[in-house]
Amino acid sequence: MPFPETAPRTPEGTRIYAIGDVHGRADLLEAMLAEIDRDLVRHPCDDVVEIYVGDYVDRGPASKAVLDILQDDARHDGERICLKGNHEDMLLDFLEDPELLILWMQNGGQQTLASYGITPPAEVGQKSMAEIRSELRSALGRHFNFLSNLPLTHVEGDYLFVHAGIRPGVALKQQDPEDLMWIREPFLSFPGPLPHCVVHGHTPVDAPEVRPFRIDIDTGAAVTGTLTCLVLEDETRRFLSTGR
Repeated sequence: MPFPETAPRTPEGTRIYAIGDVHGRADLLEAMLAEIDRDLVRHPCDDVVEIYVGDYVDRGPASKAVLDILQDDARHDGERICLKGNHEDMLLDFLEDPELLILWMQNGGQQTLASYGITPPAEVGQKSMAEIRSELRSALGRHFNFLSNLPLTHVEGDYLFVHAGIRPGVALKQQDPEDLMWIREPFLSFPGPLPHCVVHGHTPVDAPEVRPFRIDIDTGAAVTGTLTCLVLEDETRRFLSTGR
């Protein structure tokens, strides 16, 4: 569906690779980075920006490895921007309040704990919650600072990148952080206009969903085996994916 009036553009000479929710699938992330490498060989570009829209942890088996890749892997000279998703928020909330352990585990946190070598007991009480919190805080090491300093939004040209979306009618500087990480409605059904074309994840779709004012790139990698990357350059859009 065409963007109303004029097509959104990236900054001149800039190519953006925007990657959807990884959710502990380090294997798919490695495959996507290799695909980006191949794309750059086929279509060279000097100014490259990788943008990840959040949800690096939970559900999949290798959250720790995903964070290692995001912090360490540098396959080109371009910029890498990692945004904060609601699952990073839940992990950090648990570190603040150990009683949130059960809620976090019900949403994929158990797989994250396992990736750091932590196995919760069969029956979790207040004491074990506090112990698991201490174990995880120690095991996270440098990942703690990485997770604690993730931005919520990023703007490039006419595009706004965010994990979940924005609340229509609210200026970007006045958006509630909870909405940026968690919103579905009224954002998903809002027909527009919006001040930017919003690239987001958070809501799984079978295939990238392109609407007049938003593009959803969460293709449920942890379950489907498909991680999606949106490639933006000037007025063009195309997709890379790592198969099922």
